[in-house]
Amino acid sequence: MTTTTQTPPQAGETCLCREVLRRVDEVFGLKSEAARQHLRNSRVEFLKAIRSLIDERIEHLSRVEQAGAKITVE
Repeated sequence: MTTTTQTPPQAGETCLCREVLRRVDEVFGLKSEAARQHLRNSRVEFLKAIRSLIDERIEHLSRVEQAGAKITVE
């Protein structure tokens, strides 16, 4: 059995993906090393997903609303 040592976050530092993984461990009681490895590997993808959501929200908020349409009057 291989044991891994996880480095705790620095004081005041929190990571959303670490918190999610901690909660998954609490709920499911991860005993399988394979499952633990999959979850460790998923952290980068999880953070990329969050980054994509933030980028989409920034793009949405940065759009300039068009005040009206130009109409040619004869």
